[in-house]
Amino acid sequence: MTAADLDAADRLAPQRLEPLKALRAFRALVRNKEDTAQVFEIMRALSGRSIRRGYDRMLGTMEGGRQAFLRDELAHRLDDPQWLAQFGPGTVGGAYREFREARGFTAEGLADEARKIGGIVDAPHPVIWYSRRIRDIHDVWHVLTGYETDALGEACVVSFSHAQTGNLGFAFIGLGAAREIRKENRSVPARRAVLQAWRIGREARWLPGLDYESLFAEPLDSARSRLNLRPATVYQAVPRETRASLKLRG
Repeated sequence: MTAADLDAADRLAPQRLEPLKALRAFRALVRNKEDTAQVFEIMRALSGRSIRRGYDRMLGTMEGGRQAFLRDELAHRLDDPQWLAQFGPGTVGGAYREFREARGFTAEGLADEARKIGGIVDAPHPVIWYSRRIRDIHDVWHVLTGYETDALGEACVVSFSHAQTGNLGFAFIGLGAAREIRKENRSVPARRAVLQAWRIGREARWLPGLDYESLFAEPLDSARSRLNLRPATVYQAVPRETRASLKLRG
């Protein structure tokens, strides 16, 4: 990290919204939905005050404040096979382990995509640490909510994430993806699924400040109940083969 990168920390409060930059990045993402770096470009363009507000919210709770004090880098734990191996079948940790192994995902792989847009993503600063935390628990939220990694599932989980974090980038991606899905297959209730995901996120407990180490040891069903995570009925009603066929390409 260069001195210029560290000087960029002055832009933390607050970051100017850049909707045109977000729109260009979304169009690039539609052309190639594997270009995950565009997701982070959108998030940076539309994050505004949400990251600082999220960190301040953590400090307002005992557990969130403890997590902020410990400042654990979740990506390191999530990529530790020995740490993940301790969680049995049916637990949140066991379900997460199966989720990532089935897809070949790693938390560090997602971090590498974030680094492609430059900036200060690895800076030793508490607010930037919080932004990394939100990035690293994305796939954990897939597991908790039951949304898969198909195009509709991703649109839903980012809509859920907007309700949890207030970051307009999540809303932009979710609504934009729903629009593209409707253009591709009008039989898919993409808008209703995305709206339900947002409502689920609003009604659920606030997830960024949780103790994820303890959460991973819980049975998945009881964790969902405790966190008030309602079933994603609209999404689940779409046949799996239909969801798998969605390409999200303009």
